[in-house]
Amino acid sequence: MPLFKRNPFGHILFIKKWLIRFFGVVSHGRYRRFNDLKIEGSEIIRNLPETNVLFVSNHQTYFADVAAMLHVFYASLKGRDDSIKNIGYIWNPKLNIYYIAASETMKSGLLPKIFAYAGSISIQRTWRSAGKDINRQVKMSDISNIGIALKDGWVITFPQGTTTPFKPLRRGTAHIIKTFKPVVVPIVIDGFRRAYDKKGLNIKKRNVLQSIVIKEPMDIDYENESFDEIVAKIEMEIEQHPSFLKVISVDEYKKQEDALNAKRKFWS
Repeated sequence: MPLFKRNPFGHILFIKKWLIRFFGVVSHGRYRRFNDLKIEGSEIIRNLPETNVLFVSNHQTYFADVAAMLHVFYASLKGRDDSIKNIGYIWNPKLNIYYIAASETMKSGLLPKIFAYAGSISIQRTWRSAGKDINRQVKMSDISNIGIALKDGWVITFPQGTTTPFKPLRRGTAHIIKTFKPVVVPIVIDGFRRAYDKKGLNIKKRNVLQSIVIKEPMDIDYENESFDEIVAKIEMEIEQHPSFLKVISVDEYKKQEDALNAKRKFWS
């Protein structure tokens, strides 16, 4: 690889690779020592095409979710089966993986700006800005950039656009799917909200079992299915449809999760 080769967004791949290596080593312990990460479906990653793949997932923190997914992707592509043991996989990572993030989040400090260089596609949110609800038009340049990223490789998106669970999905994801016709791979994550703060930078609780479940690519009729039909399908696949919601108190939820983690720790 030429030293100053760039990706379609002008990022120097040599620099991007070293950023991924550095942050990969720094973050690895979060999923192996301080907490545990259960992975399902890594073999699916190895069977995907090199480009035009869209991962859709629920969302629990700004950065910890994405970092964990990247670890799983890199490890899976190096032959690890549902494991991120032996961090040697980080030495030669797949460099054409991107993730969609709000531009205001990625400009909120030096660290997010560095994370952005490592792979974000920053978009302007149409429904919220600076903590207030808004209503503005979609920037067509944002859609074009997502298309460029899909043409170059893989893209991770969180179609709810928020870390709050069971919020409605944004129709923009369906628009992306119908426009670019990618392979759509659903992912369900859990445990990150309890383990980290909202940004996903600080560890809030240790010995939490986190999980990433990668599902088979979705069967989508790009031409005939409506936006609403695609949205409903994704809601079910990432387990954010209201039918998955069981109304319990926060205290009861914490008690149930603590009891479950205690059982897992006992039997591990």
